[in-house]
Amino acid sequence: MLAIICCFSTSQALQIKSTSNQDIGFNAIDTCWRKHGDWATNRQALADCAKGYGADVEIFVNSYKTIDGRGARVEIGNGPCLRINDVEHVIVHGINFRKCLRGIPGLVRIDPDHLLNTSSNGVPDGDGIRILSSSHVWIDHCHFSNCADGLLDISHKSTAVTVSNNYFTQHDKAMLLGHSDKSPQDNKMYVTLVLNHFASGLTQRIPRVRYGYVHVANNKYDEWGMYAIGGSSCPTILSEANYYRAKNDSDAKQVTRRISNDPGWKNWSWNSKDDVFLNGAYFVSSGNVWTPNYAASQAFELAPGGSVPILTLHAGPLQL
Repeated sequence: MLAIICCFSTSQALQIKSTSNQDIGFNAIDTCWRKHGDWATNRQALADCAKGYGADVEIFVNSYKTIDGRGARVEIGNGPCLRINDVEHVIVHGINFRKCLRGIPGLVRIDPDHLLNTSSNGVPDGDGIRILSSSHVWIDHCHFSNCADGLLDISHKSTAVTVSNNYFTQHDKAMLLGHSDKSPQDNKMYVTLVLNHFASGLTQRIPRVRYGYVHVANNKYDEWGMYAIGGSSCPTILSEANYYRAKNDSDAKQVTRRISNDPGWKNWSWNSKDDVFLNGAYFVSSGNVWTPNYAASQAFELAPGGSVPILTLHAGPLQL
């Protein structure tokens, strides 16, 4: 079951001044909706603002789903958390995911007319958010920490996913993209990771990728214990204009790790473009450079890597 705690309603929240475009800078996602004074209640404005591969998300309460925590403090945790399973056009915004736990097999109602038997469809494994067999998903301005398994996993043919403006901290294996090395169906996966803050206390999988195509752009990495970006099974990765600061550990300077005995890894398309590397951080590139094939409605403007610390100051749920 989901354990949900709502602490402050919109009517109880303090008023905050609207944020100007200049204050937000190059953060094209936030600029789109936070420029409006009624941003905490204007749900449709949010739905119109997705970028990257998870763009073109529409907000329909019955057929589609938006979980929008703006105007309140919402936490999901202390039990199995959120699964996005075999759906499309989903937005999750402004939610705190903490201490998500593994579940037990059983029946879960997924809509008024259907029950899901988790015994045959995957027992809750303690992820903050688990995205399976889904498309056109946008995860924005959430907080993730201290879960039993991963903080955010995307797998089983999921595609067209954007993960933006989130705050990740205090976890070992943060993010898995692609189910296993025996799941080539994930080669259709397209994911955008943009404007996230990967803070202290993360060890690895930031993310780990199997198959698929991932654009990692304008993210802030405070440190990593083993590696930041890893993968196997020939994934395609472009790291662009990120801000990488390695910790004071000579064994934790390399951003990348190929988790494979395949000598063909030198042909995998893993490349760094306009990234900022500090305190000895470095990226091992390979293969040809892949250019994300965004449609016009998905494209967004990237800031220089040196601007990323300012642009990610408001990562995670916004405070009213």
